[in-house]
Amino acid sequence: MEFFDYYTRLFGDRWPALLEALKGEGRATELRFGEGLEPYFLDEASVFAAESLGVGPGDRVLDMCAAPGGKTLVIASKLKGDGSLQSNDRSPDRRLRLSHVLENSLPAEWLKAVNVSGYDGVKFGMHKKECYDKILLDAPCSSDRHVLNSPQHLEVWSAKRVKRLSVEQGSLLASAVDALAPGGTVIYSTCALSPLENDDVVKKILKKRPAMRLDEIAEIPAGADRTECGVHILPDHAAGSGPIYCARLVKG
Repeated sequence: MEFFDYYTRLFGDRWPALLEALKGEGRATELRFGEGLEPYFLDEASVFAAESLGVGPGDRVLDMCAAPGGKTLVIASKLKGDGSLQSNDRSPDRRLRLSHVLENSLPAEWLKAVNVSGYDGVKFGMHKKECYDKILLDAPCSSDRHVLNSPQHLEVWSAKRVKRLSVEQGSLLASAVDALAPGGTVIYSTCALSPLENDDVVKKILKKRPAMRLDEIAEIPAGADRTECGVHILPDHAAGSGPIYCARLVKG
């Protein structure tokens, strides 16, 4: 099957162990922000990606593709109601879930700093130019772990889709960079396995937007792999966490 051939070529001898780890249970941590509020369970690697944005009180933050909402919860917990967080997702169904998560898991004083919107992420760079101090782009991606555990999605998977997604991811990252204020930080993240959707997207934006530079993430989880541009957390080495790729870029 094309999926297995593709990733065997990418990972070589590592692929059998990685494949088994991807089939297993993930490693989630509980996010709970107060008595009477709903807990939210988020992969530890996803928590790491959101925390790597370095959000603090007073920041103007955009979570460009925010649903279902786990990373937005992490960001909101750093703002603690001081600053602003635009949690955006263009899908109406996913946005409903996002709103439910926020309303049921965040304290009221933190929720007041969050605005849920439904714009096309590609348009932020045009209409919100240099408006945000911190941007998280958790880009739509191949979601390989989900594909692997879904016979329906596995049957229709193709390498062409990976290439198409990488083009969309590049457009979203360009938009995020243009919406970022000078001195601001963007985290680009995916749950994809292929470098086409990870490092390659980052390398292209560094060429197209010379004001951007990589900012190395110094502290990384045990078992995480450093790549040319960022960090890749894969479940075979990281005790079930991931897959999550993230790279941090700074403007200016």
